[in-house]
This record gives sequence, C-alpha cells and structure tokens, in this order.
Amino acid sequence: MAENRAVAYKAPGVVEVIDVDYPTFELKDGPGVNPANIGRKVPHGAIIRTVATNICGSDQHMVRGRTTAPANLVLGHEITGEVVEVGPGVEFIKVGDLVSVPFNIACGRCRNCKERKTGICLNVNPDRPGSAYGYVDMGGWVGGQAEFVLVPYADWNLLKFPDRDQALEKILDLAMLSDIFPTGFHGAVTAGVGVGSTVYVAGAGPVGLAAATSALLLGAAAVIVGDMNADRLAQARSFGCETVDLSEGNLVDQIEQILGVPEVDCGVDAVGFEARGQGHGADAKEAPATVLNSLMDVTAAGGALGIPGLYVTGDPGGIDEAAQKGSLSLSLGTGWAKSLSFTTGQCPVMKYNHGLMQAILHDRVHIAKNVNAKAITLEDAPRGYAEFDAGAATKYVLNPNGFLDAA
Repeated sequence: MAENRAVAYKAPGVVEVIDVDYPTFELKDGPGVNPANIGRKVPHGAIIRTVATNICGSDQHMVRGRTTAPANLVLGHEITGEVVEVGPGVEFIKVGDLVSVPFNIACGRCRNCKERKTGICLNVNPDRPGSAYGYVDMGGWVGGQAEFVLVPYADWNLLKFPDRDQALEKILDLAMLSDIFPTGFHGAVTAGVGVGSTVYVAGAGPVGLAAATSALLLGAAAVIVGDMNADRLAQARSFGCETVDLSEGNLVDQIEQILGVPEVDCGVDAVGFEARGQGHGADAKEAPATVLNSLMDVTAAGGALGIPGLYVTGDPGGIDEAAQKGSLSLSLGTGWAKSLSFTTGQCPVMKYNHGLMQAILHDRVHIAKNVNAKAITLEDAPRGYAEFDAGAATKYVLNPNGFLDAA
C-alpha cells in the first residue's frame, strides 16, 4: 500500500501533518464523513498525486475553531495534481494528465449541475446541496492538503491543462484556478463589474486580491481595496489598485477622496463572517455584519453586491447567540431602498475555470504574483497556517511531491 501524508485539523489553532490512508475508489469512515456516504463507491473517480494544494482563508476559519469541524479532519480544497490512477468508469481523463480540481465536488448529472450551478450539486452531500474537499458539513470527502487525493466524477470535474510543459512553467498561476481566482472572478461578475466600472472590494486577503485582479481583467476603471492590514493593502497597490485603510477613517469619505463621489458602481465582500468593525485599528472588535452593511452604504442605487466571503450556519465562536447560527443584523432596508441585488454562496468554479486558464496561459493575467503566492513544503504547513493567521500578505501553496521546487 502506498503511503500518504496529509495536513489535519487537531484543535483550535493546531494543525499537524499526519499519516493517512492512500485513497481508494470507495469512501471510508473517518472524521467528518457523512454516515450516508460511508461505503460509497467511486468508479468514476481518479486518484491524484498532488502538484499544489493551497491554504485558504476558509480553511483558516476551521483551524481557528470557528466551525464544527471535528479533530483529525484532513484539510484542503484547492488542489492541482497529476492523475496516477483512474476508476473503471473514467473515459476521457488519462493517467499522466495534469489537472486543476474545482473545489466544488459536483456529479454532472443533477439538475443544478446541468444548469452550471456546480456549487450546489444535489448528489454529493447527503445533508445539503453543495460539497467540497476537506470541509466541515460538506459530505466528508477527504481533503487535498495531502500527497494523494481522490477526485470523484473525474471526467466531469477535472480541468486538464493542454500542454504539460507550459503548465509546469505557469504552475503557481494555474494553482489558483481551483478556488480563489474563479471565486474572486465570480464576486466581480456577480457585482456587475464591466468596462469603466468603479469597484470597492472589502478585504485584501487572497480572495479579495483575486477579486480585484478580476475586476481589472473585466475592464474596471477604478478598483479600490479596503482592509486594516498595511502589508495586504500594499500588495493590492502593487498591481494597480487604489486602497483605503479602514483603521484610518470613514470608508465613505475615503472613497470620495479617491473618486470624487462617495459611492461605487459595484461592491464585493471578500471578508465573510469574521469581519471586524471599521475604524478601530488592530483592536477592532468582531462585527460580522459590518462589511455587508458598509457595502450597501457605498454601492450606488441599482448596483449589485458579489459576496464570495464565507458565511456559515454554525459558528461556536460567534459574538452572540444569533451570530452563532449565522443570523446577522443586516440593514436590509438600505439594500431594499437602493434596489441593490446580492449574490452569495459557493462560486461555481467550472463556469469560469477554463476561460481563466486561457487568460493565464496567454499571459493576460498574473494571478500568482498579484496574490503573492509562495510555495512551501507539506511539513511546513503548520507554519504557513500560523503566518497566514497572523496576517501575512501571502498565499501559501503546499508542495507535497516536489513539483514546485523550481517555483
């Protein structure tokens, strides 16, 4: 039996690299696996040798103890890899293919998948629509921060890179296709970004930087990124964004100083439920509705909000009983009065990843540079998590099998 090493959540603030089973074409019992999925056969799956697997802010929510994730859950949903084995039901994906794995697990057969709503597939999670690798309440599919991982419905889910050598030359950029680049792009698209738009992106973490990159790719005239982390704001400025430091003054006033008017056409929430109140620096207290309310304030009437930031239905660390259930004090009256539209939920990665792959391969965008991607070893994952949690302006990319040594 081949060996396998993986990054697992142990307790709040603690991750470890542990020995785990090598994948098989059957879901086994384990931490977080939905009982209804135990024993599920996966003849349509492929086993992937991981080329790159990224640390995501969504992982960080679990590691902070802000979800109901169980101990020893194997983490990781941002996966790029090489196919090493395929099940008997796989027809088109071949051993040796280099592929991007959308973080959404989708069957390709249900009504939602057929309508390109792959973030809410009906057949992969017995509890609710939608699934993902290595994530709490997402069906229990084993995470990809590992040397090897199983991908179900391989012919449907996997995006094959057309040329192996070209892909390896741009592998850090292509590693962003599994989640944050399409997610940021989805946030910008659903916010209505187009040629000449003015855009406010709340949050300068990797998803916020990806949303800002996407807004520029879509033709925005001005992209403003807001945060309270000076290093992350500097990263946003490095590729042409304007920035506002939310610890140094009122958001509306700062936007007016940049644009001459106190509003933008489009707003993107790239923060989610662990948002902090604005204008209070490093000591700002958690205020989970603050980003959504501020976006409604600054987005012009008739505009739209793209909300790729994560919101959950179970948060043990929520500031009050309502927040612990995902109930927030939204100023919905503001949104109604201004006729704003909202788009929330998982990004349907497959809707965008092929086009964004082409943009990368043809040098139209350099997403790895914009999010400051940095390759580290699998064994170094605990340090990567700690530094990311401390606010590092870095997108950490794990390198379990040495493919990224040159990067």
